[in-house]
Amino acid sequence: MSFFSKIFSRDNPNAKMQSLYNAIVSEGRQLAWYEEAQVPDSIDGRFDMIAAIFSLVLIRLEKDESRGQDIAWLSEIFISDMEGQLRQIGIGDMVVGKHVGRLMGALGGRVGAYRDALENDADLKDAIVRNIFRGEKPDDEALDILARRLAAYHAALGACGTEAIIAGQLPASGTAI
Repeated sequence: MSFFSKIFSRDNPNAKMQSLYNAIVSEGRQLAWYEEAQVPDSIDGRFDMIAAIFSLVLIRLEKDESRGQDIAWLSEIFISDMEGQLRQIGIGDMVVGKHVGRLMGALGGRVGAYRDALENDADLKDAIVRNIFRGEKPDDEALDILARRLAAYHAALGACGTEAIIAGQLPASGTAI
């Protein structure tokens, strides 16, 4: 490595945060969310569930004020992955940026909604209907299951050490309930 590359090189966010991102995606794809809680098993439903888990992880990491750079890197990985996913489903170069911008806006809205809603069960259910079921209320049992599971997952994340989370060691949703 040359002198200048040592001075001007940045840490690679993928090296540090990729395991965490992979764990978030893996959790968001767990069948129980779709089978038991009736999250739509579609491209939108999967995005919504991954965004929900991503939001809960960000909310947890925000409690450690020294993790701002890690949160930024994790968000960059999310953006890169979503861009790749959009390209895979046929969104072209000319409009992919606009779609990524919408997705990031949606993610930011979800983080804020979940942050506010986790204090109150009724608010959490409203946030779930808006952000996961896109305004179409599911049956009460499915909504109760999803609200209970997300609240339990949030609590389980709160019990995890920050270093474990950064390393991608997230609680299993089955153990969070």
